[in-house]
Amino acid sequence: MRAIQQQEFGGPETLQLVELPTPVPADGEVLIEVSRAGLNFADTHQRTNSYVAKAELPLVPGTEVAGVRADTGERVIAICHTGGYAEYTTAPAALTFPIPDGVEDETALALLIQGLTAWHLYRTSARVQPGETVVVHSAAGGVGSLATQLGKPLGAGRVIASASTAEKRALALELGADAAIDGGAEGLTERLLEANGGRPVDVVFEMAGGAVFDASFDALAPLGRIVAYGIASREQNEIRTGKLLRTSRTVAGFWFRHCLEHPQLLEDPLAELFARTARGELRVVVGATYPLARAAQAQVDLAERRTTGKLLLDPRA
Repeated sequence: MRAIQQQEFGGPETLQLVELPTPVPADGEVLIEVSRAGLNFADTHQRTNSYVAKAELPLVPGTEVAGVRADTGERVIAICHTGGYAEYTTAPAALTFPIPDGVEDETALALLIQGLTAWHLYRTSARVQPGETVVVHSAAGGVGSLATQLGKPLGAGRVIASASTAEKRALALELGADAAIDGGAEGLTERLLEANGGRPVDVVFEMAGGAVFDASFDALAPLGRIVAYGIASREQNEIRTGKLLRTSRTVAGFWFRHCLEHPQLLEDPLAELFARTARGELRVVVGATYPLARAAQAQVDLAERRTTGKLLLDPRA
């Protein structure tokens, strides 16, 4: 089968198209013929082995796929941890979910890791209360575009989106944001306050780290919460406990992998996301679909913020 494999950690050039044997599922696993593999920002960290969970070589990247179960012929999405950038992969049966009739593979795949992440940012980490103001950074991205739309249905009174270009900000407004601002770090605190009528904000979903995190933290109201669910800038932040005490602010972290240990944190929210999509309440923004051989370019485009929505690989192209 065709697959993308790394023999070393490093730049995009380490992602090589190779021929490998079709994997054999272990006990509790299923074999999936992949129609689409999802890209996530974490893939770019894994490529350099700078992700939270360390990888081992040789590595076939890719944590999520859509396709067909080889044993039943059922259309499914699955979390495979690694091995997704390939024509076939294996995945735990417990992390393999049927795709409802009428839902395209691309849509279903966008609702898996990124859709569930957006849902858990609201419900599990920030525990957004009715009427609160929520800031969604990178609002045109895979998680951000879904989190922007989920704001009002999940109780937010006001959704402030940030994005790097005018086109992306226009998309965020189209998706339901009440305001859309430049997401650059310089002057960000002031832009957030202005977008909220001069008032501090209640909740921030933040995945850049570094100066963007600091500026967002400074825009929080007392009892406000900031949830870190990525470090795209690769710049770590430190918060002194005295500052937390003086401001009554909360800093939370969210790593999707912890949800995998609790099936109820996957199945029920995923069913809700599918239902909202079927009712037309949730629009999945599918960005570019790249041929498997262009996986390196896909990661570069993602890392350099040239993309919108969910990015995919087509193993058959």
